[in-house]
Amino acid sequence: MAKILLVLYPDSVTGYPPQYARDSIPVLDGYPDGQTLPSPSAIDFTPGALLGAVSGELGLRRFLEAAGHELAVTSDKDGPNSVFERELVSADIVISQPFWPAYLTAERIAKAPKLKLAITAGIGSDHVDLDAAISHGITVVEETYSNSISVAEHAVMQVLALVRNYLPSHEWVVNGGWNIADSVERAYDLEGMNVGVIAAGRIGRAVLRRLAPFDVRLHYTDKNRLSPEIERELGLTFHPDAASLVRAVDVVSIHAPLHPETYHLFDDALISSMKRGSYIVNTARAEITDRDTIVRALESGQLAGYAGDVWYPQPPAADHPWRTMPHNGMTPHVSGSTLSAQARYAAGTREILEDWFADRPIREEYLIVNGGQLAGVGAASYTAGGESSPGSGGK
Repeated sequence: MAKILLVLYPDSVTGYPPQYARDSIPVLDGYPDGQTLPSPSAIDFTPGALLGAVSGELGLRRFLEAAGHELAVTSDKDGPNSVFERELVSADIVISQPFWPAYLTAERIAKAPKLKLAITAGIGSDHVDLDAAISHGITVVEETYSNSISVAEHAVMQVLALVRNYLPSHEWVVNGGWNIADSVERAYDLEGMNVGVIAAGRIGRAVLRRLAPFDVRLHYTDKNRLSPEIERELGLTFHPDAASLVRAVDVVSIHAPLHPETYHLFDDALISSMKRGSYIVNTARAEITDRDTIVRALESGQLAGYAGDVWYPQPPAADHPWRTMPHNGMTPHVSGSTLSAQARYAAGTREILEDWFADRPIREEYLIVNGGQLAGVGAASYTAGGESSPGSGGK
């Protein structure tokens, strides 16, 4: 029998379960690249329920306890006196989401002698120290593609919100005003702009496809160039690196994984090379940008807007400057945790657990580290920039 430690974000302040806005969610046939949806033997939840919060438990309790396993669920994940820190010592399996990551550092892994499996419910496992996982023989998995499209939709929404100056315009209405001039003095059409994507993995490609109908000029950079057919279909201009891309575009959407090459990629030098009045949307990882550089660029006008849903750390402190910097469209890390996405990554988590307990191979596209070795399609996210998220993530 195993002990499973599940770290999820807190319930809604109004209580659980919430009053749902809709009675159902759309049923998908598969993912855009043909990958099949998660296929557990059964699920113990209603698709569209709030599963990612503590009381939702990813719909796992009945399944796990019926098999004799122990499930511990908490949102208290930070600091040496947290529930996560105390329970980790005896845990066999840890599950968390990129939106409320349980940071599995080398120090924490060293204190968890029984830990053999770390599951990311969603995509984006950089909260796990992969080197430490490899050295301790831990398997690291995530549900590839489960919330990629969710993140892509969020990124497109934030691009439009910034360029059209949507949030300040909405605030005038909420506050009783009708200030048209104040609303439109920073509003532009996206049509005709140059829009660039950093990393064209699953999320980046989905963003490009969704922006193409807006009659924009699309650019991208990635370690692996897309096929000539896709470039022709979407009218893409390839750039060998981020430095070349950002000089050519008006809007940048970041979808790269966080690794040494992308850490603080968007620093003073890179942002100063962009057109004055450019926009950045970052639904990948916060530390791809330099926090204080973003603030200065918005205050000086070098950037016209910055949006995204990734912060460092997560959750950020109440006085984090991104909460109050001008012209921001920041959200909590929610892009990949829609109720639609939760149904997929909860089902994927159960599929992984069923395979693990039955000693069956976990599907290759989920694997990041397999028993101490980098493995599978999923590992490309961290070795070649293939997935990104997100968040994404969601990553």
